[in-house]
Amino acid sequence: MGKLGLTEILVILVIVVLLFGGRKIPELMKGLGTGIKEFKNAAKDGDDHQTTAPRKQQSQDDNKL
Repeated sequence: MGKLGLTEILVILVIVVLLFGGRKIPELMKGLGTGIKEFKNAAKDGDDHQTTAPRKQQSQDDNKL
């Protein structure tokens, strides 16, 4: 796959405008920005609070074998 050129980007933008209309696009972009921001915050919090999983304890049945 190649890189997107200016022509391809313009075609995509025209299709988006035709599908959603000019008034809906700012709302869609705001929602997309909010989603990306929340994802970044969750990823950052996940790195800060990352712990190792507790080891599974052997039950008495496993010790009999």
